[in-house]
Amino acid sequence: MKINIAATKTNLLKSKKLLSLTKEGHNLLDEKRRILVNELTAIVHIVDRLQREVDTALKEAYGLMDKTIVVMGRKRLEELSFSIDIKTRLSISERRVMGVSLPLIDLNIQENPPYYSPYNVSFYVDEVIKRFKEVLKLITQLAEKKIALIRIAKEVQKTIRKVNALEKIYLPFYADSVKYISDRLDEDAREAFSMLKLIKERIRQ
Repeated sequence: MKINIAATKTNLLKSKKLLSLTKEGHNLLDEKRRILVNELTAIVHIVDRLQREVDTALKEAYGLMDKTIVVMGRKRLEELSFSIDIKTRLSISERRVMGVSLPLIDLNIQENPPYYSPYNVSFYVDEVIKRFKEVLKLITQLAEKKIALIRIAKEVQKTIRKVNALEKIYLPFYADSVKYISDRLDEDAREAFSMLKLIKERIRQ
C-alpha cells in the first residue's frame, strides 16, 4: 500500500492514535456483529417453528369449518357469523437490540359472548371461533418475529460491510502508516547519528 504522508513525529502520534481507535471500533463492531448473528439465528428458528404452527392451525381451523358447513349448511353458518361481535386491537411497542428497533406486537381480542342461542347450533361453531382466535394470535407472533428478522438481517449486512472495510482498508492503512513513519524516522535518526559522528571525527582531526 502506497503511503503518502510526511514522516514526522506528529504524524506518527496521529497515525498511532487513529490505529488504536480503528482497532477499538473494529472490536466493538465485531462484537455487535456476533451478537446480532446470534439473535438472527435464534429468530430464524422461532420463525420456522411459528410458520409450521400457523400452517397447521390454519389447516385444522379450515378443516373444522368444512365440517361445520356440512353439519349446519353454509347459509345458516353465514347468518350466525353476522351475530358474532369480536373486535381485535393491535398495540405495537419496540425494544432495541444493539441499536436495532424490534417490534413488540400485542393482540387484544375483545368479545362479549354468547352471540347466539345454543339451540339448533352445532358445537363445532364454538370450536371454529376458538380455533381462528388461536390462529390470529399465532399470526401476530409470526408477524412480530418476521419483521424483527428482516431488520436484524439488514443490520447484520451493514455491520459486516463496516467490519470488512475496517479489516481490509483502514486497519492495514494505519498499520502501514505507523510502520512507514517509524522506519523513516529511525532511518533519519541513524543518518543524523552517522553524520554527527563523522563531524566529530573531522573536528578531532
